[in-house]
Order: sequence, then C-alpha cells, then structure tokens
Amino acid sequence: MDTTGILRRLVAFDTTSRRSNLDLVHWAADYLGSAGARVRLTSDASDEKANILATIGPDEPGGIVLSGHTDVVPVDDQDWASDPFALVSRDGLLHGRGAVDMKGFLAACLAAVPGWRARELRRPIHLALSYDEEVGCLGVPLLIADMLAHCPRPALAIIGEPTQMRIGLSHRGFYGYRSVFHGRAAHSSDPRLGASAIEPAAVLVAALAGLGEGQGGTTVNIGKIAGGSAINIVPERCEVIWEFRPPDEDAATAVLAEVETIVAGLSSEVSVETMPLARVLPLDCAAESPAVGIVRGLGGLWPPLAMPFGTEAGFFQQAGIPALVCGPGSIAQAHQPNEWIALAELDAADRFLERVGAWAAGTS
Repeated sequence: MDTTGILRRLVAFDTTSRRSNLDLVHWAADYLGSAGARVRLTSDASDEKANILATIGPDEPGGIVLSGHTDVVPVDDQDWASDPFALVSRDGLLHGRGAVDMKGFLAACLAAVPGWRARELRRPIHLALSYDEEVGCLGVPLLIADMLAHCPRPALAIIGEPTQMRIGLSHRGFYGYRSVFHGRAAHSSDPRLGASAIEPAAVLVAALAGLGEGQGGTTVNIGKIAGGSAINIVPERCEVIWEFRPPDEDAATAVLAEVETIVAGLSSEVSVETMPLARVLPLDCAAESPAVGIVRGLGGLWPPLAMPFGTEAGFFQQAGIPALVCGPGSIAQAHQPNEWIALAELDAADRFLERVGAWAAGTS
C-alpha cells in the first residue's frame, strides 16, 4: 500500500483526542506485525488509548526513532467542504482531518516499512506512535520509558511534525495549570466574617502577568477565571486556569519557584490547590549536534525552521536521546477546516524515509 492509500485509512479513523485511538492502533499494529516489525503497545490507565512502538532491524544501539502522534484536534464548529474523516484529493492537495498534523508523516513511515524490511539493516529503525499529544503530550512519556526499558538506546529521534521538511531545532515549552482558591462564604454586609477566594486569586493573576518580563522569552497567559455567585456574597471559590511558555527548563523552574513564593505569601484564610493540566517540554538542539548532520544527510532542509509550536521532541531530549523536528507539510494548515497536505510534500517524505533505510543499512 502506498503513502496516499495508507493516509486514506488513517484519516478514516476518528482519533479526536476526546475519543479512543484503539481502532487506528490495532490496524497499524496488525499492518506492522504483518510486515515483520516487532511491535509493542503501552496503554493509559483507562485502556482506551495506546502507544505503538515498532522496531525494524537488529536489536542494537544507535538506531533512529521516527516519532508522531495518532490523535487529532476536533472538527466542531468548523466549516468543511467535505467529510473531515474521508480523504479527498483536489488539485494536488489531500484534504482531511489529520492529513498534515500528522497522519501524513505516519502514513509515509508505514509505507516505507516493506522497503526497510527488504534491506539488510545494520541499525534499527523505531516507529513511535503516541496518543494524546494534542492535549498535552500525555502518551509520549510512557512510550519513551517503555522504549528505554526494552530497546538499546537510539542515536537520535526525528519528530515528524509539519515543517515542510526543514529541520527544527528549538521551541518553547508549554506548562498549563489550574489554581483553585477555597475561601469562606459570608454576607457582604460584613465581609470580615468571610474570606474572599477572589481577592488572593487576583493577586496571583497580577503577579503572573508580570512574570514573563524577567524570564528571557517566557510568555504567560491567563486563560480563564471563574468565581463567586452573587454581588452580595463573599466568594468561597475561585478558579484560575493559566499557562506559561518558557524557552528552556531553567526558565520553567524559575517561574514555578516564583509561583510557589507568591502562593506562600497569600492569606492563610484561603487555601490554594494548583494542579497541572499540560506539560510540553522545551526543545533546544545545537546546530552542531551529530543528529543534525545525520538528518541533513537524509535530506532535511536547511536553514533551520523557527518553530512557534511545541512538539514531543523535548521529551526525547530529556531522556538523553538527541531530538529534532522534520516532517512534511506546513503547520499553517494544521487545525484548520479543510486541512490539507500537498502530494509533493508526501513525495518528499517518501524520499527522506528511503534515505533513512539506506542510513540504517549503512549504505549512505
């Protein structure tokens, strides 16, 4: 089956993050197993989501990881010209939810497997397909832990997010939190009898708004505030949903330490619970890294792309696996109605993955 044919199958699976991805996972696992790959699955606590780790080639260190996510964003309230879950070809473009983000890359990887199997590989190729990237990279930490427990350490990881086959070396992280303030309700005729949950929440919001200025490129956003029930009741509960995007882990640590200091200085009459919602690690791959040289040799385009979006690459980097981003299509089409990927971009991915096979066989 060629890349377009496989993409048609993948798009037909509605793997919106709020749904299970198991239909796609079982189909892909059967395909990979039939093609001779060694396949491992890891599941979330509900057993409704799963990662795939498939290995082609010898059980040796120094291989290459090709990583992508199976989930897609919703199509709710988007005006599509066709069924989002049926791939449609128009004027050299393939339309469908996930076509570019990022089932196009996954389809190209799956289509390349028979060609890799036909070679005498000296280094392994690992396919890493994760769940729930779109809602905070929830699956990939489990996938990486399983990989390191059962596979010799790879030399590098390529995350195939859409970069038009340019190499992406760095992006900011994304950390999302919910802070819930619990006070004490009272009649507003005598506020001293109560403890407002909104007032300390406002202190945190004001402090967060100024945090990014001193953290070297970190941005902060207050996404939602909800609290109180009536104008004449001292509010007993307030919720703040907030996020920040640091350029590196040192900046992330500094922001979180500052938040702890702010919370410690709030009124003792109000309790605060802060819970993580999402965590996408920053990426910082040096241009002189050997991994960059390998990917440039495979056809990754230079100069590097400045990536405004987050990826799973930082999790591989944190695990000690050099990582970068390089994949077909443009991020400008991701999450859009009538999402598309150009056939020319899939052709470029096919050529790139053929070179991956040559590299793993030691012939390039």
